[in-house]
Amino acid sequence: MILAAGRGERMRPLTDTLPKPLLRAGGKSLIEYHLENLARAGFVEIVINHAHLGKMIEAALGNGEGYGIHIDYSPEPAALETAGGIAQALPILECGSRNNHASQPFLTVNADIYCEFDFSTLLPVLGRLQAKPDEDLAHLVLVDNPAHHPDGDFMLDSGRVAPSGKNSLTFSGIGVYQPEFFKDVLPGSVAKLAPLLRKAIAAEKVSGDHYRGVWMDVGTPERLRLLDLRLATLNNTEAHTAPTR
Repeated sequence: MILAAGRGERMRPLTDTLPKPLLRAGGKSLIEYHLENLARAGFVEIVINHAHLGKMIEAALGNGEGYGIHIDYSPEPAALETAGGIAQALPILECGSRNNHASQPFLTVNADIYCEFDFSTLLPVLGRLQAKPDEDLAHLVLVDNPAHHPDGDFMLDSGRVAPSGKNSLTFSGIGVYQPEFFKDVLPGSVAKLAPLLRKAIAAEKVSGDHYRGVWMDVGTPERLRLLDLRLATLNNTEAHTAPTR
């Protein structure tokens, strides 16, 4: 599931006329990088939630055929926050069916990050959570703290996520969850993810790992500009170093 329902207030005025996931850097929209990376990792069924200008996302991406995947959409009349949006989409996450609640773990990623994370590394995690549903409720990918979030969110101790401390890392926006994790969130209700995570972490039900590769929270116009410059430079370098025939 790609979480794409945020209003993008810090991105205004860019997001006044365009939903944040469709903002472009390096010649592609932010959400396209996720679609391509997920498809490359073998994920073929994708759910995208949306609210602000959401129909523009549907018009731009269609059913996903152009990316080698299938997309289902979970529209929200108003953004339900992260946990509320996921809970609303649980029926769709069950193999794309709107009639049954999800019964297996699933991957989520925030639409407003850029990363070069290999999503296939989470396939064993999905398998473990499915084989042992009573073991963990969630698995989080953590990253080094960016300059705008120096204190981090959680600690990582021998593959287990713990409350924040002096060696805290930042939650990347990439996670794997059991449907049970959202059992107390009513569909259609507004609910934040952080309180659910803190509760599950306190119960020692959250595993995690540390991703040290390229990752950026594209939360402001300045960060979007920096990402665009980085990708443009990278693309130019690759073009000049490509072998000629």
